[in-house]
Amino acid sequence: MSLPLTVVVVDDSAVQRRFLRGAIDAAPEFEVVGEARNGKEAVALVDRLRPHAVVMDLDLPVMGGVEAIERIMATCATPILVYSAFVAGADSENALEALSAGAVDVLAKPGPQDTGTLEEYAEQLRVKLRMVSRIRVITHPRGRLRSSVGLTGEAKSLTGTGRRPLAAAPVLEDIPMKEGVKLLVIGASTGGPHALLSVLSALPADLPQAVLVVQHMAEGFLEGLASWLDQLVPLPVSVGESGRRLEPGTVTLAPSGGNLIVQDSRLRVLVTPPMPGQFHVPGIDATMASVADALGPDAVGVLLTGMGRDGAAGLLAMRGRGALTIGQDEATCAVYGMPAAAAALDALDRVMPLDAIGPALCEVLRDKAKTPR
Repeated sequence: MSLPLTVVVVDDSAVQRRFLRGAIDAAPEFEVVGEARNGKEAVALVDRLRPHAVVMDLDLPVMGGVEAIERIMATCATPILVYSAFVAGADSENALEALSAGAVDVLAKPGPQDTGTLEEYAEQLRVKLRMVSRIRVITHPRGRLRSSVGLTGEAKSLTGTGRRPLAAAPVLEDIPMKEGVKLLVIGASTGGPHALLSVLSALPADLPQAVLVVQHMAEGFLEGLASWLDQLVPLPVSVGESGRRLEPGTVTLAPSGGNLIVQDSRLRVLVTPPMPGQFHVPGIDATMASVADALGPDAVGVLLTGMGRDGAAGLLAMRGRGALTIGQDEATCAVYGMPAAAAALDALDRVMPLDAIGPALCEVLRDKAKTPR
């Protein structure tokens, strides 16, 4: 019989810690090995016990949850599930801050309006924890990304383009490029907010192409992701709507509840219902396949970190129609699932570390625009 997966729980409420311990210990594959009342205790406890996973609130005394996540991921990288009342609705940007700091997933604590039973909430927690504990996380140098790209709207205005100094772009001259690229489409899942911030922050404010992003995220979080990215990257970011056109120099996120389909070379989009049995909504495969049909070689596809296979078939369709395709490498993925599946299908022209993808795209997209007619 295999040993249980060890878990540290972090919450300043004794009642919540008791609930978490009971819910987690009820599953035979888990064992709670430590409890912390604040972020400072959590950092020390994780460093000493080296658990398989951490369940952490964000509203913590002494040291807040986001700072504790940053410290843990910089010194003792461990899969972290945020379990907090401050991650949904108007507080959804807190969830994005935690994910950018290195947390793997978020789960909202039940509120006064919720009508489920304690056992139902406990099972939700266990389902999330089973997923989180299987993930191989990577070290996040503390604060590096957020401090280097933390541009507010005011900062964008003052800097003109809002660009930060970029690393030297990888040489892509061995990849034959065609003139006329209109669209950059990016797919991401687990670990995606951090990866998207890295890539999008490298793009210039005067980018001549449109950018379309499909990010797997729970209902109610995509609007917060768009708002959060809009404050931090040079390009304006918004959630897409059916019947609109994708505009050059903008980032559009596929909305919840359906698949965002690119209809034609004029970059008109339509939101369609998910296919029967579709697991991820919005789906990356559906969007990328539509881009392949609508634009052929006039697009670039990027597949970032994420669990599962979504995006691999769509990226293969894009490559088959002459588009350039790039996948994030294993060493920098929070979860090397989707890019690995794309590599297995021979859907990738190039595999790159995360911090090289943005600068490479700047080189690829520069002077390769074609204005939609």
